[in-house]
Amino acid sequence: MNDSISTYNKINAEVGIKIEPFDVTKRYTKPHKHNKYLEIIYFVKGSGFHHLDMQSHSIEPPLLFIVKKDEVHHWEITTKPKGYVIIIKESFLEKTQDKYINTQLVKLNNCQKIKVEEDDKSLNFLFKSLCWEMEQVNLNQEALEGGLKAILAKMVQYATLHGGENTDKTVQFVNLLSENLKNNVSFYAETLNTTSQNLNAICHKVFNKTASDVIAEHIIMEVKRQLAYTNKSIGDIAYDLEFKDTSHFTKYFKRYTQLTPLQFRKNLV
Repeated sequence: MNDSISTYNKINAEVGIKIEPFDVTKRYTKPHKHNKYLEIIYFVKGSGFHHLDMQSHSIEPPLLFIVKKDEVHHWEITTKPKGYVIIIKESFLEKTQDKYINTQLVKLNNCQKIKVEEDDKSLNFLFKSLCWEMEQVNLNQEALEGGLKAILAKMVQYATLHGGENTDKTVQFVNLLSENLKNNVSFYAETLNTTSQNLNAICHKVFNKTASDVIAEHIIMEVKRQLAYTNKSIGDIAYDLEFKDTSHFTKYFKRYTQLTPLQFRKNLV
């Protein structure tokens, strides 16, 4: 037994994403967690167990696993596996201009294992095409994000179909955040015809977070995009997101990032 849990860092931070066939030599691994990235594993063949945060899941393909950055997991695969792995760094999610990728991941936040229909051929083709895309000298970012979004859309579909823990209200809440971003729990509760207390209870159940924290994740991500990809002033960004003043906006951003918006923008140069 080690003094601490091993932390793996299997990806170049500059690219921020890695997509490849499952490594058949990794049939038995020691418990470990990941360094600021999440992992999606799609099994087409194989048997055994995936041990994930004190739970043991049987490997019965076709199925998907999602391993989030703080979760501890290891493999015990008894037959030769076949499948694919996607590794996504936080830096990729911060830089992506397709907000629906992050929205879909929020919808999958409470999922660890997703069963896939036996006759679904589309996922296999999507994973294969993205593996090919990753091997190209000039990586097509738009094609990569489009394929990833398609895979995540299928995952959300199956998570809902096979008893994923996302409720209708959760999906509606996440969709609202994508369409109309405000730092206001009451606004979303009223729009969803519920109370702030009930919305908080739903968020605790599905995300293990308050509604305010879920909103904050979306706001901080959007602010980072605005700071990175536009020339908008910090005051204009604060105004667009309906903060009462720039000072309040700056304190809010620093609370979640330990940087002021200006410091964050300067670090991008």
